[in-house]
Amino acid sequence: MEHVTIDVVSDVVCPWCYLGKARLDKAIAELASEILVTVSWRPYQLNPDLPPEGVDHKAHLAAKLGGDAAVARAHETLTALGHADGVAFDFDAVKISPNTLDAHRLIRWAQAEGADIQANVVTGLFRANFEEGRDVGDRETLIDIAEAGGLDRAVVTTLLASDADTADVKTEIDMARDMGVTGVPCFIIESKYAVMGAQSVEVLTSALRDIAQMKNQANIN
Repeated sequence: MEHVTIDVVSDVVCPWCYLGKARLDKAIAELASEILVTVSWRPYQLNPDLPPEGVDHKAHLAAKLGGDAAVARAHETLTALGHADGVAFDFDAVKISPNTLDAHRLIRWAQAEGADIQANVVTGLFRANFEEGRDVGDRETLIDIAEAGGLDRAVVTTLLASDADTADVKTEIDMARDMGVTGVPCFIIESKYAVMGAQSVEVLTSALRDIAQMKNQANIN
């Protein structure tokens, strides 16, 4: 069985990233008998300049998208797409647009505990923000998500109170931008092939299968 690695560059307040994760999970499940896939989650900030306490979500989004009508159209589209892929978006519940730097630090710490723990934390962050309307910039909320995902509550509490890995997360975000990542999600397969956007399960499955076959041929040759 061929082993394929994926680095997903994303932000936890990006609805397309949540949709992309749901579709990637489906693609990996479909290929489980053919390909071993290891996923790592990498940081990106859509709104790096937001204050630590965040801002009013609806006002921020209306200013960004060009008014309430544009926001409503986007939410209607995403709600329908999410329903098809098992994501229960509840945009009315979202009150805060947070700064996601601490959330990305948490994801980084989760990676040290293994891919499954990191996936649990990433899913917890997406669900908290988009389905439960919780503030994923709030440290107590992050600590709760960390504990639910399998991390040690006391350790995460101590780390969040410090500047641990802040510089490293910012460096990773800068590296992604230097690589040409201008939007998320971005799926970087085998550190060389980039798939941009929340592609369909079929596109992701095809890409993974093609790259696994190329790896297999290279190994044979």
